Amino acid sequence: MGTSEERRETGRWLVGIVACCCLIYLGMRYINVIARTVSFLLDLVRPILIGMILVLILNVPMNMFERLLKKKTSMKKGVRVLSIVLALVLIAAIIVAVAVLVIPKLVSAIGLIVQIISGGLDGLEALDENPVFRENPLGKILADIDWSSLKTQLEKLLKANSTDIVDSAVNATGSLVGGIVNFVVALVFAIYILAGKEKLKHQTGRLVKAWLPDKIGEPLIHVFQVCSSTFQHFIGGQATEAVILGTLCMIGMLILRIPYAAMVGALVGVTAMIPIVGAYVSAAVAVVMILTVSPFKALVFLIFFVILQQTENNLIYPRVVGSKINLPAMWVLAAVTVGGKLGGPIGMMLGVPAASALYSLLREATEWREQKKAQSVVTSQ
Repeated sequence: MGTSEERRETGRWLVGIVACCCLIYLGMRYINVIARTVSFLLDLVRPILIGMILVLILNVPMNMFERLLKKKTSMKKGVRVLSIVLALVLIAAIIVAVAVLVIPKLVSAIGLIVQIISGGLDGLEALDENPVFRENPLGKILADIDWSSLKTQLEKLLKANSTDIVDSAVNATGSLVGGIVNFVVALVFAIYILAGKEKLKHQTGRLVKAWLPDKIGEPLIHVFQVCSSTFQHFIGGQATEAVILGTLCMIGMLILRIPYAAMVGALVGVTAMIPIVGAYVSAAVAVVMILTVSPFKALVFLIFFVILQQTENNLIYPRVVGSKINLPAMWVLAAVTVGGKLGGPIGMMLGVPAASALYSLLREATEWREQKKAQSVVTSQ
């Protein structure tokens, strides 16, 4: 009996290995066809995928508003609808406020930096003609540089690329219109799901139990439950951590008398929703803006922000978010990298909870497998 069972097990392993080798060969042979097919399918279901992402994001503030309305008021009807509206208003208000605060200042800061560079070239050209300056060792080195020609080349480069810039702007406008249409469709889809999520959950459970075997249906339901719980914990914890980081950044900048404190604090809080990368992106934008006011203050901000990030990574993040997602730092970085390649900023934000859910499921499966092997060893003895 044991020998027959071992042969069947060996046969299954051999069939599995041969099947995997065939799939790998076919995948490498027709990788271009597979890539085009996957890209076509992703474009086809993109609004639905965006809608599911919006559901995960909106569900957290919606649940918060729903609990508050049920606790503070005597409303019985319309609580869900009002909670959805309040969640949408809250997120839209945050995005609009940050955009209004940051974008105009950033544009003016970049323009000022361009003017400073242009003026600096004119100043160096004027110094080049000063005999006292030319006698210095530094002046002799700089005298060999044709500053006027360098400025002319920069101007020609900008003019030569102006057509490409216009074409890029036109293409970006077309992509923006398409993105807005997809977003509106996804938002409507997300609102429908949020409005009847309990009913949809019940119907999905019935379909799985009715049409799939118990050995497949029950693990599938468990996978969905783990993913849903992980995503909700991550988004809630990440939002809390972002508020804390943005507030600490603003307070520190006010104490150090660094300009744009409120603006940078809001920007850091919003971009901190993207793990690891987001805060550094906001810091780079902040350095550009502060640099136009005071280079020394920009250096002070950079030192302060590095210290703040180290404090956040070692003290705040592990307690607020890390304990909820239970994912090692190495896999967090891997999830952010892969998620960014697949879905940009949204992919970076959702890659961590997805990896955390996969990590939890793999750990459960590994523990179950180890227990099964240990039981088989005890039985054979």
